[in-house]
Amino acid sequence: METVYIRDDFIKLGQVLKLSGLCDTGADAKDVILEGLVKVNGETVLQRGKKIFPGDQVTFDSRTVAVEKRQ
Repeated sequence: METVYIRDDFIKLGQVLKLSGLCDTGADAKDVILEGLVKVNGETVLQRGKKIFPGDQVTFDSRTVAVEKRQ
């Protein structure tokens, strides 16, 4: 499992997909989210602006990324 480190208290789902390299662009992230291909903590999410917090896991295309806060 890969890890994405954030400085703030949360990050938006679309940003996680771009930052982790799961999607190349924001448009790609928007499309895969709206198609129901992205899961957060095992549940399908259709909102690209969903807030993702440290401890959450984002899954797309058989890859899972853990979000952690950088100290």
